[in-house]
Amino acid sequence: MGTGTPRTAADSTIPAALASACADLAAASDLDAVSDRQPLYVAAPASTTEAAALLRAAAELGLTVLPRGSGSRLHWGAPPASCDLIVDTRRLDQIVEHAAGDLVVTAQAGVRFDDLADVLASADQRLALDPPISGTIGGTIGGLIATGAAGPLRFRYGSPRDLLIGITIVRADGAVAKSGGKVVKNVAGYDLGKLFAGSYGTLGLITQATFRLHPKPETSTWITVESASPAPAAEVVQAMADSPLAPSAIELDWPSATAHVSVSVLLEGDAASVAVRTERMLGLLGSLETAIADVEPAVDAFRVHRVPVGSRERPSEVGTQLRIAFWAGQLERVLQILREAGLELGLDPAISGSAAAGVLDVQIAGKVLPGAAVSFVDQVRVGLGSMTSVAGGPPSVASAVVVCAPAQVLDAVDVWGPVPSLPIMRAVKDRFDPEHRMAPGRFAGGI
Repeated sequence: MGTGTPRTAADSTIPAALASACADLAAASDLDAVSDRQPLYVAAPASTTEAAALLRAAAELGLTVLPRGSGSRLHWGAPPASCDLIVDTRRLDQIVEHAAGDLVVTAQAGVRFDDLADVLASADQRLALDPPISGTIGGTIGGLIATGAAGPLRFRYGSPRDLLIGITIVRADGAVAKSGGKVVKNVAGYDLGKLFAGSYGTLGLITQATFRLHPKPETSTWITVESASPAPAAEVVQAMADSPLAPSAIELDWPSATAHVSVSVLLEGDAASVAVRTERMLGLLGSLETAIADVEPAVDAFRVHRVPVGSRERPSEVGTQLRIAFWAGQLERVLQILREAGLELGLDPAISGSAAAGVLDVQIAGKVLPGAAVSFVDQVRVGLGSMTSVAGGPPSVASAVVVCAPAQVLDAVDVWGPVPSLPIMRAVKDRFDPEHRMAPGRFAGGI
């Protein structure tokens, strides 16, 4: 159907069952393509009820379905094996309830993160998630949950699954399911919030979510320490994380092999508290600098910045991007593995992320041969797999997921890599989507 010109729901080629289920329905255009998969139709339901009717009709027609929010992260994960119908959440754009006194908000899946942030800020509150990559703040609430996206604040507050206390979803057959509510408590049966967080649309359509909120801090301060090598940088990260000074974020940035390694800690709260904790943190880091000075002149400078939360730049999405997850105590070894793989293949990846939370983003930018990028992924996975447990720590479990990459790389690499819990994931997929019509192939193991 590649004319590039959308058609209307009145078009005779659109099945009557779909047209009667959703008022906002059109034939897809080339602009709606996901990777090289060209959908047939795009529908935008305005309520959970309309979404349920739409998915029931899609099930009757045997259509594969792909949920879409803003589309800013639709290229994350593996490309769908098939895509007949895109369900766009742009009309699910209502903030249903903001119970400021209870620090809880309920919003439909299509609400944009920045719009929600503006509403919450008027009550001096926030949803303590921040964009993991610069330029993606326009993403939707549903998209944040589906991709599990989180930025620097993940160290203290976690990812979307940790702040989600209620969710409404529509299964592939059109059945509506809800989990949780407006209070923070466990529920019997499936925890839908945790199942759907990071599921990439493969279990069903998210239509509404309830989050716990936090007060918006009065002020914030970043303290940045520059190190000449990864070993002292890892010590700085550990010292910051172990401190009693309640850091909200601990970020690492190593843009190239020849650059210094920067480690930054975010302190936030009321002005008086932040001032005191800043001085104490500087004192702690000064003592650490003295302690490691006999080993190597590692800590070159302290720089104190007072900036709004979330304004620190993260890598832009170009080239191949990996997300490395690991036990934070193995940071030094993970950094060595990444640099050694790059050196061997003639690559110089940029490394950044929430080091103290055990999450790093690795960017291979510029004109890189697909084979080199694939070899880099393979070598990193071999290195992570060879790590042994640090004394006193948990067993070594690390992973490297290809978040996004050029088509030639995606065609030649397993995006998700080894997944020990894959049999359980397949069982959950079969339970929620037995015909495998929701975003087929997007998740691990072709789920």
